[in-house]
Amino acid sequence: MTTAQSKVYIEILRHIRAYIAEKQLSYGDKIPSEREFAEKLKVGRSSVREALRALELLGMIETRRGEGTFLKDFREHNLIELLGTFILEDSKAVVDIIQMNSLLEYNALQLVLQNNPEAELKLIAEKLSKNTVTRYECMREIIQLSNNHLLFRIWMVLNDYVTFVCKSDQVKVYSNEKLEMLVNALLNKEQEKVFAAYEEVSLKEYVE
Repeated sequence: MTTAQSKVYIEILRHIRAYIAEKQLSYGDKIPSEREFAEKLKVGRSSVREALRALELLGMIETRRGEGTFLKDFREHNLIELLGTFILEDSKAVVDIIQMNSLLEYNALQLVLQNNPEAELKLIAEKLSKNTVTRYECMREIIQLSNNHLLFRIWMVLNDYVTFVCKSDQVKVYSNEKLEMLVNALLNKEQEKVFAAYEEVSLKEYVE
């Protein structure tokens, strides 16, 4: 691929990404056809075809014969596992993943303390008192309460790798008692107790 072709290819990918963001499309939604993108961008259909093919190979879109092209949930396929295999070749990368996950969670907890979403925290506490809840499920609900959409999205993507790296059941399930301590500390706005409770359910054993 020449430099000029590469620039066109990258520009097409950027346009597709911008279109998805502008239209607020989600998994399962239909995107314009190869012809429509070519006409809109005033580029050759072959260039658009290559860009769409790359996205399809990555599992980000899927083409259904007679229906069109649709966004696909990338977590449905093995891309995370494939990339995770390469990441595991570098022990420093594994440490970086866990540390970044902890940084995101730590900052989310600080935001939750500021936002003070009492009603939502009470619902999480009630759920913990009645059912077995995994660490991931509990942290997902807490991080959503940070009211920072970008932080939440990054954490969600990163946790696909965290799950792949941390095979132990300890990463998936902690005692509800420990998770309840964390939620109750958030409810009472006790910052020191929040982060002491977080240490009890953190993933630090994977970086020691």
